[in-house]
Amino acid sequence: MTGTRPAWWSTAAVALAAGLIAVACSSGGTTAGGTSPSASASASPAASATPTATSLVCEDAADLRTSLHNLTHSNVSSGGVTELKSNLAQVHTDLTALITHAKGQWQTQTSDLKAALDKLQTAISDLSSSPSASTVAGTVTALRGVAASGGSLLTAVGTRCPSASPS
Repeated sequence: MTGTRPAWWSTAAVALAAGLIAVACSSGGTTAGGTSPSASASASPAASATPTATSLVCEDAADLRTSLHNLTHSNVSSGGVTELKSNLAQVHTDLTALITHAKGQWQTQTSDLKAALDKLQTAISDLSSSPSASTVAGTVTALRGVAASGGSLLTAVGTRCPSASPS
C-alpha cells in the first residue's frame, strides 16, 4: 500500500511540473520569439552590412532557440532523464557555437545561461540518482531558470537578428 502512494505523488509532481513548464515557456516564448514580419523586413538591410558574421550568429541563435524549446519541453520524470540529458547537451553545443561567432557580445546573458545550465545539470543528476517529487520539483525550478536566462539571451540577440527563428 505504501508503494502506491509515492508513485501517485510522483505522478502528481510530474503533472504539476509539466504545467509549470508550459506556463514558464509560454510567458518566455513571446519575449524571446522575435518581432513582427514588417520589423524583420526593415532590419534586413542593416543586417547585410556584415552578412557572414551576422548570418552565423543568427543561425546560431535560431538553433539555440530550438534547442532551448526542446529542453524546456522535455519530460521531467525519472524516465525522462535521458531526454533531458540529450536536450541539455544540444543546448550546450548551440550556446558554444553562438558564443564563438558572437565574439564577446552578450557576455552577461551567456554567462547567466551557462550558470542556469549548470544548475539544471545538477538537478538532472539528482533526479537520475534519487527520483522523487522533490527532485522533480528541483528539476522544474532549474528548467524555469534556463528558460528565463535563455529568453533574456535570445531577446538581446534579437536586436541583431530580429528575423532569426527556429526552423
